[in-house]
Amino acid sequence: VEEAEFVSKLSIKPFTVEKAARLSNKTITESRVLLDKLASKGILLDTEIDGKSFYTLPPPMAGFFEFSMMRIRNDVDQKLLAELFYEYLNVEEDFIKDLFTNCETKLGRTFVNEPCLQKGINLSVLDYERASEVIKTASSIGVGICYCQHKMEHLGKACNAPMEICMTFNNVASSLIKHKVARQVDINEGIDLLQTAYDKNLVQFGENVREKVSFICNCCGCCCEAMLAAKRFGLLNPVHTTNYLPEIEEEKCNGCGKCVDVCPVEAMSLVSANNPAKPKLKKAKLNEDICLGCGLCVRSCRTDGMKLAERHQRVITPINSVHRVVMTAIEKGMLQNLIFDNQALWNHRAMAAILGVILTL
Repeated sequence: VEEAEFVSKLSIKPFTVEKAARLSNKTITESRVLLDKLASKGILLDTEIDGKSFYTLPPPMAGFFEFSMMRIRNDVDQKLLAELFYEYLNVEEDFIKDLFTNCETKLGRTFVNEPCLQKGINLSVLDYERASEVIKTASSIGVGICYCQHKMEHLGKACNAPMEICMTFNNVASSLIKHKVARQVDINEGIDLLQTAYDKNLVQFGENVREKVSFICNCCGCCCEAMLAAKRFGLLNPVHTTNYLPEIEEEKCNGCGKCVDVCPVEAMSLVSANNPAKPKLKKAKLNEDICLGCGLCVRSCRTDGMKLAERHQRVITPINSVHRVVMTAIEKGMLQNLIFDNQALWNHRAMAAILGVILTL
């Protein structure tokens, strides 16, 4: 109760221990003890800037929901936690629908499957579109247990995808590594993990920014919250796609169904090839409206009957997390709450209300 009350008074923007003390009416020593305890649980992230400690409240997703299940813990009942998460996120719809579909600027985006680019396809794939480039340029890399897989394992619903394969980067990774929520890895191991993900036909889903990406999850279609949301709310486009779509060369397609089996969001199907000489012959058909453009189907095609092509309209990716958060707040009509972020103070509530009216007008 004390921790929850303390967190409720903190700023949603990065803050120091001194500011936390002022907001919570506690001493600096008391505040530091609580902040460090919360950071050790993955409830807060702590980083050093110019030798001074700053704390940040991560969002629920991707944030402290995942951090609570990224390691094996004995201080909480993780089986009970998994059951509660499943009920909240997979049975009830309100939170997950609001998270993934309530604004145009999405939380996460799909990275193109890089091995499929090696089939002689000449594409201008930018650095920020490649998961390998995120790994190579990160100041710190951490790896932890996949939250989605871990949750499903407690429910007896997990598949056989690798567990310790979801990565965090830069300041987020540094904080999680410091508190043993994640394990530190170097670039070589990070690239090896990415190759394992490719080999297992996992989709790279990461933070929807160009610079300083904080996470990349390697996702399956049966456990991952993002992929499940893409299947449940596909026409609402809950996940930003890549800038590419698979093109099917019908004369090469033999209807084997490999692309259907590998697609994580059920965007690929088999239909009749309308061949009078072979009435049972099938061919692949793509639903472009829900396709992520990940490229798994291209890589799985045994007849080289698919290739990636650029979408007619490029997907816009925010520059950084500040850009994304501001855009999301504007689209949700909540910019006033982002500016006046301490709702425990009456003057912040009043100014947020006034600004909200102005923005509405």
